[in-house]
This record gives sequence, structure tokens and C-alpha cells, in this order.
Amino acid sequence: MLKAIRSLFILLIFTTLSFGYDKLQVSSNSFKNGQYLPVKYTCDGKNISPNINWEKFPKNTKSFVLITVDPDAPIGTFTHWIVYNIPRNINSLPEGFPKKADVNGINQGINDFGYIGYGGACPPKGDKPHRYYFKVYALDIEKIDLPPQMANRHNIEKAIKGHILGEGYIMGYYKR
Repeated sequence: MLKAIRSLFILLIFTTLSFGYDKLQVSSNSFKNGQYLPVKYTCDGKNISPNINWEKFPKNTKSFVLITVDPDAPIGTFTHWIVYNIPRNINSLPEGFPKKADVNGINQGINDFGYIGYGGACPPKGDKPHRYYFKVYALDIEKIDLPPQMANRHNIEKAIKGHILGEGYIMGYYKR
């Protein structure tokens, strides 16, 4: 019951945050929306990031942010990946994006595993399938001035507040 209430609350937050923004189309060549993530993108596989693509963003977009979360984690929403300062002319991230703070001017923040870059799906064994949201935000600013060591989800969400022009997501499941 508590998990159902938590899921409803997360859905309400996503719906509320989406109101008033343009909807980006987010897709992946690595998995389909609403399907299971292939093992190679998880802690049971190679633990590499999937490809993420986005299109149909507002014309006045200056940069993008990607945040990947698992709202079904036992400890609450768990952050798996933060990518920010993605220039307007970039509309995809390749599979296996390097786990470095700076990749040609694109920055990555700290995930909830405690390191920079992508941390694959890794729900507790025996849990029901967890949902993994890969959310892309179109922003009206070119740069977020946060060093990667300070770029956790809380600080990134605070930095983009009031600058979101559009957003969209793709969601995949994983169960161990």
C-alpha cells in the first residue's frame, strides 16, 4: 500500500512538473519505452549507459540536462545518472558514455552510488520490477555553473528551476 501511495505521489510530481512545458520526444536505440532494460545496462551486466536521443524541443533551447532516477528504490528516489551542460546542437548521448566529469564540455554529476557518470539499474534481488526514468530537460540557459563534485540531483534541480522550457522521458524496467 505504501509503495502504491509513493508511486502515485511520484506520478503526481512528474505530471505537475510537466504542466506548462513543451514535451520533448525522448527515445533510445538501446531499449523501447516501457520495456525491460537489457542486462548490459545494469549492475548485472557491463553497467554501461544506454543510448538516449531527444527531439522536438523548443526553438529557444540553449542546453539540456539528463537525469536518470529509480523512484521505486527502497530508500526513496535513487539517482543513477546526471548529465548537464549538453549544448543545444547535441540531441543524443551514445551507448557507453564515458564515466568522466567532463566529456568535450559536457559535464556529469554524482549519482547516488557516489561516483560520477552512469550507474546501472541495480534493484535489490527479489524486489518487484523497478522503473528507470531517463528525463531530458530543455533549458533557457547555456551553462550550469556547478563543479561535478557538487552536481547531485538536488543541486541540479535547484539550478534548473525556472529555466525549464520543455521536458520528456523514456522509462525502462529492471528486476533481479
